[in-house]
Amino acid sequence: MSHIADAELRRLEAWMAQNVPGYRGPLTVNAFDGGQSNPTFELITPQRRYVLRRKPMGRLLDSAHAVDREFRVLSATHPAGLPTPRPLALCEDDSVIGSAFYLMEKVEGRIFRDPTLPGVAPEARPELYLAAVAALAQLHTLDPTALGLAAFGRPGNYMARQIARWTRQYRASAARKIPAMERLIEWLPQTIPAQDRTTLVHGDFKIDNLVFAPDAPRVAAILDWELSTTGEPICDLTYLLLNWVEGPIHDLPDRAAAGIPEIDVLTAEYCRRTGRDGLPRLDWFFGYNLFRLAAIVEGVVGRAREGTARDPHAAALAERPPRLAEAAWRYAQRAGAPLR
Repeated sequence: MSHIADAELRRLEAWMAQNVPGYRGPLTVNAFDGGQSNPTFELITPQRRYVLRRKPMGRLLDSAHAVDREFRVLSATHPAGLPTPRPLALCEDDSVIGSAFYLMEKVEGRIFRDPTLPGVAPEARPELYLAAVAALAQLHTLDPTALGLAAFGRPGNYMARQIARWTRQYRASAARKIPAMERLIEWLPQTIPAQDRTTLVHGDFKIDNLVFAPDAPRVAAILDWELSTTGEPICDLTYLLLNWVEGPIHDLPDRAAAGIPEIDVLTAEYCRRTGRDGLPRLDWFFGYNLFRLAAIVEGVVGRAREGTARDPHAAALAERPPRLAEAAWRYAQRAGAPLR
Protein backbone atom coordinates (compact mmCIF):
# COMPACT_ATOMS: atom_id res chain seq x y z
CA MET A 1 0.00 0.00 0.00
CA SER A 2 1.48 3.34 -1.09
CA HIS A 3 -0.74 5.53 1.11
CA ILE A 4 -2.17 5.75 4.59
CA ALA A 5 -5.97 5.88 4.67
CA ASP A 6 -7.86 8.51 6.65
CA ALA A 7 -8.96 6.07 9.38
CA GLU A 8 -5.38 4.80 9.70
CA LEU A 9 -4.10 8.36 9.92
CA ARG A 10 -6.42 9.08 12.86
CA ARG A 11 -5.22 5.94 14.65
CA LEU A 12 -1.61 6.84 13.85
CA GLU A 13 -2.04 10.31 15.35
CA ALA A 14 -3.48 8.81 18.52
CA TRP A 15 -0.65 6.29 18.73
CA MET A 16 2.02 8.96 18.23
CA ALA A 17 0.47 11.15 20.92
CA GLN A 18 0.95 8.26 23.37
CA ASN A 19 4.33 6.93 22.17
CA VAL A 20 6.39 9.75 20.64
CA PRO A 21 7.72 12.29 23.17
CA GLY A 22 6.97 15.86 22.16
CA TYR A 23 4.53 14.93 19.41
CA ARG A 24 1.94 17.56 18.57
CA GLY A 25 -0.37 17.47 15.56
CA PRO A 26 -1.96 18.07 13.20
CA LEU A 27 -0.28 15.45 11.03
CA THR A 28 0.02 15.22 7.24
CA VAL A 29 1.61 12.35 5.33
CA ASN A 30 3.55 12.20 2.07
CA ALA A 31 4.71 8.96 0.44
CA PHE A 32 8.34 8.93 -0.70
CA ASP A 33 8.95 8.05 -4.33
CA GLY A 34 11.19 5.12 -5.11
CA GLY A 35 11.26 1.34 -5.11
CA GLN A 36 11.69 0.66 -1.43
CA SER A 37 10.25 -2.73 -0.56
CA ASN A 38 9.23 -1.28 2.80
CA PRO A 39 6.88 1.64 2.00
CA THR A 40 8.31 4.86 3.42
CA PHE A 41 6.46 8.06 4.34
CA GLU A 42 7.28 11.56 5.51
CA LEU A 43 5.16 12.66 8.46
CA ILE A 44 4.86 16.43 8.82
CA THR A 45 3.70 18.41 11.85
CA PRO A 46 4.01 22.16 12.46
CA GLN A 47 6.97 21.51 14.78
CA ARG A 48 8.78 18.52 13.29
CA ARG A 49 9.20 16.05 10.45
CA TYR A 50 9.41 12.30 10.91
CA VAL A 51 9.93 9.28 8.65
CA LEU A 52 7.76 6.17 8.91
CA ARG A 53 8.80 2.79 7.51
CA ARG A 54 6.13 0.10 7.41
CA LYS A 55 5.85 -3.50 6.34
CA PRO A 56 3.95 -3.94 3.08
CA MET A 57 0.42 -5.24 3.34
CA GLY A 58 -0.50 -8.83 2.56
CA ARG A 59 1.29 -12.15 2.71
CA LEU A 60 5.08 -11.87 3.14
CA LEU A 61 8.06 -14.18 3.35
CA ASP A 62 8.92 -14.99 6.96
CA SER A 63 12.25 -13.13 6.99
CA ALA A 64 11.32 -10.27 4.66
CA HIS A 65 10.49 -6.66 5.45
CA ALA A 66 11.59 -6.96 9.07
CA VAL A 67 11.09 -3.39 10.24
CA ASP A 68 11.77 -4.52 13.80
CA ARG A 69 15.31 -5.49 12.73
CA GLU A 70 15.80 -2.09 11.10
CA PHE A 71 14.65 -0.38 14.29
CA ARG A 72 16.96 -2.59 16.36
CA VAL A 73 20.08 -1.81 14.32
CA LEU A 74 19.32 1.94 14.30
CA SER A 75 18.77 1.81 18.07
CA ALA A 76 22.23 0.25 18.48
CA THR A 77 24.25 2.25 15.94
CA HIS A 78 22.87 5.77 16.39
CA PRO A 79 24.03 6.07 20.05
CA ALA A 80 27.41 4.69 18.95
CA GLY A 81 27.95 7.72 16.73
CA LEU A 82 27.30 6.14 13.35
CA PRO A 83 25.47 8.61 11.07
CA THR A 84 22.04 7.00 11.17
CA PRO A 85 18.63 8.58 11.74
CA ARG A 86 17.56 8.69 15.38
CA PRO A 87 14.99 5.92 15.94
CA LEU A 88 11.94 7.12 17.83
CA ALA A 89 9.34 4.37 18.25
CA LEU A 90 8.43 0.89 17.02
CA CYS A 91 4.84 -0.33 16.64
CA GLU A 92 4.21 -4.04 16.11
CA ASP A 93 0.43 -3.70 16.49
CA ASP A 94 -1.13 -4.22 13.04
CA SER A 95 -4.37 -2.58 14.17
CA VAL A 96 -2.89 0.93 13.99
CA ILE A 97 -2.17 1.22 10.24
CA GLY A 98 -2.53 -2.38 9.10
CA SER A 99 1.10 -3.50 9.48
CA ALA A 100 4.10 -3.06 11.77
CA PHE A 101 6.06 0.18 11.42
CA TYR A 102 8.67 2.36 13.06
CA LEU A 103 9.37 6.07 13.25
CA MET A 104 12.70 7.83 12.95
CA GLU A 105 13.85 11.40 12.69
CA LYS A 106 13.90 13.08 9.27
CA VAL A 107 17.53 13.93 8.44
CA GLU A 108 17.78 16.89 6.10
CA GLY A 109 20.47 16.95 3.46
CA ARG A 110 21.39 15.95 -0.07
CA ILE A 111 20.46 12.62 -1.64
CA PHE A 112 22.01 11.84 -5.02
CA ARG A 113 20.03 9.35 -7.12
CA ASP A 114 22.76 9.45 -9.78
CA PRO A 115 26.13 8.20 -8.47
CA THR A 116 27.99 10.63 -10.74
CA LEU A 117 26.71 13.45 -8.45
CA PRO A 118 25.24 15.82 -11.06
CA GLY A 119 24.94 19.37 -9.83
CA VAL A 120 28.13 19.08 -7.76
CA ALA A 121 31.24 20.83 -9.05
CA PRO A 122 33.96 18.36 -10.13
CA GLU A 123 36.43 19.74 -7.60
CA ALA A 124 33.90 19.08 -4.78
CA ARG A 125 33.09 15.50 -5.75
CA PRO A 126 36.17 13.64 -4.42
CA GLU A 127 35.43 14.57 -0.82
CA LEU A 128 31.87 13.26 -1.12
CA TYR A 129 33.03 9.86 -2.37
CA LEU A 130 35.68 9.73 0.36
CA ALA A 131 32.98 10.63 2.91
CA ALA A 132 30.91 7.67 1.72
CA VAL A 133 33.90 5.37 2.21
CA ALA A 134 34.55 6.89 5.65
CA ALA A 135 30.96 6.18 6.74
CA LEU A 136 31.21 2.59 5.53
CA ALA A 137 34.55 2.11 7.30
CA GLN A 138 33.02 3.49 10.49
CA LEU A 139 30.21 0.93 10.23
CA HIS A 140 32.70 -1.88 9.69
CA THR A 141 34.81 -0.93 12.72
CA LEU A 142 31.89 -1.08 15.16
CA ASP A 143 31.89 -4.07 17.51
CA PRO A 144 28.56 -5.92 17.14
CA THR A 145 28.97 -7.57 20.53
CA ALA A 146 29.57 -4.26 22.29
CA LEU A 147 26.41 -2.91 20.62
CA GLY A 148 24.31 -5.86 21.73
CA LEU A 149 24.13 -7.20 18.18
CA ALA A 150 26.24 -10.36 18.53
CA ALA A 151 23.24 -12.47 17.52
CA PHE A 152 22.01 -10.05 14.83
CA GLY A 153 23.10 -12.41 12.06
CA ARG A 154 23.78 -16.11 11.68
CA PRO A 155 27.40 -17.09 12.42
CA GLY A 156 29.71 -18.10 9.58
CA ASN A 157 29.15 -18.97 5.90
CA TYR A 158 27.88 -15.50 5.02
CA MET A 159 28.92 -15.58 1.37
CA ALA A 160 27.69 -19.15 0.89
CA ARG A 161 24.28 -18.14 2.23
CA GLN A 162 24.20 -15.04 0.03
CA ILE A 163 25.07 -17.00 -3.11
CA ALA A 164 22.38 -19.57 -2.27
CA ARG A 165 19.82 -16.83 -1.59
CA TRP A 166 20.31 -15.02 -4.88
CA THR A 167 20.52 -18.29 -6.80
CA ARG A 168 17.08 -19.23 -5.41
CA GLN A 169 15.69 -15.82 -6.35
CA TYR A 170 17.08 -16.09 -9.86
CA ARG A 171 15.68 -19.60 -10.29
CA ALA A 172 12.27 -18.52 -8.98
CA SER A 173 11.91 -15.57 -11.34
CA ALA A 174 13.79 -16.49 -14.53
CA ALA A 175 11.79 -17.72 -17.50
CA ARG A 176 14.94 -18.06 -19.60
CA LYS A 177 18.39 -19.53 -19.26
CA ILE A 178 21.27 -17.07 -19.02
CA PRO A 179 24.47 -19.08 -19.67
CA ALA A 180 26.77 -16.77 -17.69
CA MET A 181 24.45 -17.03 -14.66
CA GLU A 182 24.61 -20.81 -14.85
CA ARG A 183 28.41 -20.71 -14.91
CA LEU A 184 28.47 -18.34 -11.94
CA ILE A 185 26.05 -20.49 -9.96
CA GLU A 186 28.45 -23.39 -10.40
CA TRP A 187 31.73 -21.50 -9.84
CA LEU A 188 31.03 -19.00 -7.06
CA PRO A 189 30.20 -21.47 -4.23
CA GLN A 190 33.41 -23.42 -4.94
CA THR A 191 35.72 -20.40 -4.73
CA ILE A 192 34.51 -18.31 -1.77
CA PRO A 193 37.42 -16.35 -0.22
CA ALA A 194 38.24 -17.05 3.39
CA GLN A 195 36.48 -14.54 5.67
CA ASP A 196 38.94 -12.96 8.10
CA ARG A 197 36.57 -10.36 9.61
CA THR A 198 32.92 -10.44 10.58
CA THR A 199 31.30 -7.04 11.04
CA LEU A 200 27.96 -5.37 10.80
CA VAL A 201 27.09 -5.11 7.12
CA HIS A 202 24.49 -2.85 5.56
CA GLY A 203 23.64 -5.04 2.58
CA ASP A 204 22.63 -2.18 0.27
CA PHE A 205 25.31 0.47 0.83
CA LYS A 206 25.24 2.77 -2.20
CA ILE A 207 25.32 6.50 -2.89
CA ASP A 208 21.54 6.92 -3.09
CA ASN A 209 21.08 5.34 0.35
CA LEU A 210 23.14 8.13 1.90
CA VAL A 211 22.08 11.59 3.04
CA PHE A 212 24.98 14.04 2.72
CA ALA A 213 25.11 17.13 4.90
CA PRO A 214 23.65 20.18 3.12
CA ASP A 215 26.87 22.21 3.24
CA ALA A 216 29.76 19.83 3.93
CA PRO A 217 31.36 16.66 2.48
CA ARG A 218 29.98 14.49 5.26
CA VAL A 219 27.47 11.64 5.44
CA ALA A 220 24.64 12.81 7.70
CA ALA A 221 22.65 9.57 7.57
CA ILE A 222 22.84 6.02 6.20
CA LEU A 223 19.36 4.89 5.12
CA ASP A 224 17.53 1.66 4.27
CA TRP A 225 18.79 -0.99 6.67
CA GLU A 226 16.44 -3.75 5.54
CA LEU A 227 19.26 -6.11 4.47
CA SER A 228 21.58 -5.42 7.40
CA THR A 229 23.13 -8.31 9.31
CA THR A 230 26.60 -9.48 10.34
CA GLY A 231 28.85 -10.80 7.63
CA GLU A 232 31.65 -10.09 5.15
CA PRO A 233 32.46 -6.35 5.04
CA ILE A 234 34.21 -6.50 1.65
CA CYS A 235 30.84 -7.39 0.16
CA ASP A 236 29.54 -3.95 1.26
CA LEU A 237 32.61 -2.13 -0.06
CA THR A 238 32.52 -3.73 -3.51
CA TYR A 239 28.78 -3.10 -3.75
CA LEU A 240 29.43 0.62 -3.12
CA LEU A 241 32.09 0.56 -5.85
CA LEU A 242 30.04 -1.46 -8.32
CA ASN A 243 29.29 1.58 -10.50
CA TRP A 244 33.02 1.87 -11.14
CA VAL A 245 33.00 -1.51 -12.90
CA GLU A 246 29.52 -1.47 -14.49
CA GLY A 247 27.19 1.53 -14.60
CA PRO A 248 27.15 5.34 -14.86
CA ILE A 249 30.61 5.96 -13.36
CA HIS A 250 32.20 3.20 -15.43
CA ASP A 251 30.68 4.72 -18.58
CA LEU A 252 32.12 8.21 -18.07
CA PRO A 253 34.72 9.06 -20.72
CA ASP A 254 36.99 10.91 -18.26
CA ARG A 255 36.53 10.21 -14.56
CA ALA A 256 39.45 12.43 -13.58
CA ALA A 257 37.89 15.45 -15.28
CA ALA A 258 34.60 14.63 -13.55
CA GLY A 259 36.32 14.65 -10.16
CA ILE A 260 35.66 10.97 -9.46
CA PRO A 261 38.45 9.10 -7.64
CA GLU A 262 39.56 5.74 -8.99
CA ILE A 263 38.92 2.49 -7.14
CA ASP A 264 42.47 2.24 -5.83
CA VAL A 265 42.16 5.66 -4.12
CA LEU A 266 38.90 4.68 -2.44
CA THR A 267 40.07 1.23 -1.38
CA ALA A 268 43.27 2.76 0.05
CA GLU A 269 41.13 5.15 2.12
CA TYR A 270 39.00 2.24 3.32
CA CYS A 271 42.08 0.26 4.31
CA ARG A 272 43.52 3.24 6.16
CA ARG A 273 40.34 3.67 8.16
CA THR A 274 39.85 -0.02 8.92
CA GLY A 275 43.49 -0.92 9.65
CA ARG A 276 43.92 -3.26 6.69
CA ASP A 277 47.12 -3.89 4.73
CA GLY A 278 45.21 -4.58 1.53
CA LEU A 279 42.13 -6.14 -0.01
CA PRO A 280 42.84 -9.41 -1.81
CA ARG A 281 40.37 -10.96 -4.24
CA LEU A 282 38.40 -7.82 -5.01
CA ASP A 283 37.68 -9.23 -8.47
CA TRP A 284 35.84 -12.18 -6.89
CA PHE A 285 33.63 -9.83 -4.89
CA PHE A 286 32.92 -7.65 -7.93
CA GLY A 287 31.92 -10.80 -9.79
CA TYR A 288 29.64 -11.86 -6.95
CA ASN A 289 27.96 -8.44 -6.65
CA LEU A 290 27.34 -8.26 -10.39
CA PHE A 291 25.83 -11.76 -10.17
CA ARG A 292 23.64 -10.61 -7.28
CA LEU A 293 22.53 -7.52 -9.20
CA ALA A 294 21.69 -9.65 -12.25
CA ALA A 295 19.52 -11.88 -10.05
CA ILE A 296 17.75 -8.85 -8.55
CA VAL A 297 17.04 -7.28 -11.95
CA GLU A 298 15.87 -10.61 -13.36
CA GLY A 299 13.41 -10.70 -10.47
CA VAL A 300 12.08 -7.27 -11.50
CA VAL A 301 11.79 -8.48 -15.09
CA GLY A 302 9.90 -11.55 -13.87
CA ARG A 303 7.45 -9.43 -11.88
CA ALA A 304 6.93 -7.21 -14.94
CA ARG A 305 6.17 -10.31 -16.99
CA GLU A 306 3.58 -11.33 -14.39
CA GLY A 307 2.16 -7.81 -14.16
CA THR A 308 3.13 -7.23 -10.51
CA ALA A 309 6.16 -4.94 -10.84
CA ARG A 310 5.77 -1.42 -9.39
CA ASP A 311 8.52 0.06 -11.59
CA PRO A 312 6.92 1.41 -14.82
CA HIS A 313 10.22 0.76 -16.64
CA ALA A 314 10.55 -2.83 -15.45
CA ALA A 315 9.65 -4.43 -18.76
CA ALA A 316 12.44 -2.49 -20.51
CA LEU A 317 15.06 -4.05 -18.21
CA ALA A 318 15.01 -7.45 -19.91
CA GLU A 319 18.36 -6.96 -21.66
CA ARG A 320 20.18 -5.96 -18.49
CA PRO A 321 20.52 -9.28 -16.58
CA PRO A 322 22.44 -11.06 -19.40
CA ARG A 323 24.76 -8.05 -19.69
CA LEU A 324 25.34 -7.98 -15.93
CA ALA A 325 25.93 -11.73 -15.86
CA GLU A 326 28.53 -11.48 -18.63
CA ALA A 327 30.27 -8.67 -16.74
CA ALA A 328 30.18 -10.81 -13.59
CA TRP A 329 31.76 -13.71 -15.47
CA ARG A 330 34.54 -11.45 -16.78
CA TYR A 331 35.40 -10.53 -13.18
CA ALA A 332 35.14 -14.17 -12.19
CA GLN A 333 37.69 -14.98 -14.88
CA ARG A 334 39.98 -12.28 -13.53
CA ALA A 335 39.60 -14.05 -10.18
CA GLY A 336 40.54 -17.43 -11.65
CA ALA A 337 37.46 -18.82 -13.36
CA PRO A 338 38.02 -20.80 -16.59
CA LEU A 339 38.50 -18.78 -19.78
CA ARG A 340 35.51 -20.06 -21.71
